[in-house]
Amino acid sequence: MPNQLINATSPYLLQHANNPVNWYPWGKEALDKAKKENKLILVSIGYSACHWCHVMEHESFENEEVAKLMNQFFVCVKIDREERPDIDQIYMTAVQLMTGRGGWPLNCFCLPDQRPIYGGTYFPKQDWMNLLTNLAHFYETKPEEAEVYAVKLTEGIQQPEKITFVGEHKDFTYEDLTEILEPWKMLFDFTEGGHNRAPKFPMPNNWNFLMEAAHLLKDEAAHVIARLTFDKMAAGGIYDHLRGGFARYSVDGKWHIPHFEKMLYDNGQLMSLYANAYKWCKEDRYKEVVYETLGWLKAEMTSPEGGFYAALDADSEGVEGKFYTWDKKEIDIILGDEALLFNTFYEVTEDGNWEEEHINNLWVRKEKEDVAEGFDISVDELDLKLKAAKEKLLLVRNKRIRPGLDDKILTSWNALMISGLCDAYQAFGDEQFLDLALQNTHFIQKNLLQQDGSLFRNYKNGTANINGFLDDYALFIEALIAVYQVTFDEKYLLNARELTDYVLDHFRDDETGLFFYTSNQDEALIARKHEIMDNVIPASNSVMASNLKKLALFYDQERYHKIYLHLLKSIAPQIKSYGSGYSNWASLLLQEVCGSFEIAITGDDFTEKRKDLEKLYIPNKIILGGKKGNLPLLADKFVGDTRIFVCKDKSCRLPVGDVSEAIKQIFE
Repeated sequence: MPNQLINATSPYLLQHANNPVNWYPWGKEALDKAKKENKLILVSIGYSACHWCHVMEHESFENEEVAKLMNQFFVCVKIDREERPDIDQIYMTAVQLMTGRGGWPLNCFCLPDQRPIYGGTYFPKQDWMNLLTNLAHFYETKPEEAEVYAVKLTEGIQQPEKITFVGEHKDFTYEDLTEILEPWKMLFDFTEGGHNRAPKFPMPNNWNFLMEAAHLLKDEAAHVIARLTFDKMAAGGIYDHLRGGFARYSVDGKWHIPHFEKMLYDNGQLMSLYANAYKWCKEDRYKEVVYETLGWLKAEMTSPEGGFYAALDADSEGVEGKFYTWDKKEIDIILGDEALLFNTFYEVTEDGNWEEEHINNLWVRKEKEDVAEGFDISVDELDLKLKAAKEKLLLVRNKRIRPGLDDKILTSWNALMISGLCDAYQAFGDEQFLDLALQNTHFIQKNLLQQDGSLFRNYKNGTANINGFLDDYALFIEALIAVYQVTFDEKYLLNARELTDYVLDHFRDDETGLFFYTSNQDEALIARKHEIMDNVIPASNSVMASNLKKLALFYDQERYHKIYLHLLKSIAPQIKSYGSGYSNWASLLLQEVCGSFEIAITGDDFTEKRKDLEKLYIPNKIILGGKKGNLPLLADKFVGDTRIFVCKDKSCRLPVGDVSEAIKQIFE
């Protein structure tokens, strides 16, 4: 018989709907049951593309003996961390306080009032059964000790982030940037790119900051490590060389063997990163990565209504990576005479280049020029042969049993892809990027924007039922600002401003000036946290700070500017101690030091002028204009002929009619 998850919208919860464990979704029914029966709550958190979540489900949650123990002594609550990051945030903090580490699956045992007393991540079956028995006995015989644990842990969870609030603001300087960059450089891997550790995560906002620093500060080490990282990730096994798109991370230090799940949020950010990297250095491979990722997005991740799905699983047929890996004999049969060239280029071997599994995961370790020379062909001929071979292999791969698709649609992750598509449109001027960005923007506005101006977080099968969190607002506001800058249609900017005002009304912490992760309209949990540190996705507070800076310029809004500056100056002292964890903040500090351009293009030919100008890498700018407009920065700028106005730090140059003249003003 199915359990209480059978009516869930989350694919992850539905995966557990037929477990013998009597799972409940988070909500009043489960919480009331725990209080009424005086049982501990097991909060078990994961996500559909999580390999070890699947392992623990198979070993323990599908097992009748284990389920009997769980059902007898606990109220078991299953949570999709991607739908409810607010709950995940709290219990992840608890487990990190207890064990010094975290991850998923996340399993936290709580008193009936939701306060945690014990937790961990993956447990093998026998260890899990022992834990269940011991905890049930402990709570029955020593409830006073359980209360002591709960008090201490809850105090730790509720502890505010250690932020030094600066009363008097001093100007930021180049020395501040040096203090961030110099210690960070000691952590780079100048052989394989990325940070000098394994596993390796792409961390797009890290490399975006370093690219900006290389460009604006002429920092040679930042230039070298950014280019090396872009090259190595695109050549590595973390990249899907047949279909496009990046896997979550590599388990090794060479970007070779990934954890094979493919997440929308990674790929939205990496599309932005590679599009901007192409603008920065015109490397053809970066353009290929963007277009191939677009192909994957369209083919595998776009819903009929125009939303983008969340993720593809790491596993198929119960084996991690089986869908993506190859036996050399299979390639030889499919490609025939062309197999030798393909196998040479992608490091395919008889025994398998993934030694532990004796199988091949495609990656590139040789330069194209060297392979072409070895086969006595030109690089262009090599490209054509590789393209034809990849098409043949993709046709075969598409007949395999596919990894599971998490087809829920999340506002924040969709917003990251909208921003990526806008950056790609700026870089290449190809309308298909803009068309898809607009389609997805309109999908969110139609299905996830509520009458009162608030956002839903999730959508699946016509249902949206979870209120948005700060990242949903911050990232969608950022996406709307990006859409305005590629269309000059002020309705998108107005929507961004309306959502920003909603955030100021419902998320702001009046005591600190930071933004809470949850709205004051949401259910009260045992703690209300701020998200400050940039991680795989930039912190929602740092994104809101960036949004406020841009909107302050667009609308000449001093209030926005003051809030933005308060946020930045509060976080700035933290950045130098951990650049990787505050890289989006560091980008804001970089713009404060180097200044920002406001570029207005007005007149009949604004579209073509904008496209020409956007081909250049100018990370510290906003751009606006059109044939008409109501923004303060556009006042008195509609003069008939097409004109480009370059302003910086509230000082404008004389208007010019040609992009080349504007470029001189920007780069002189």
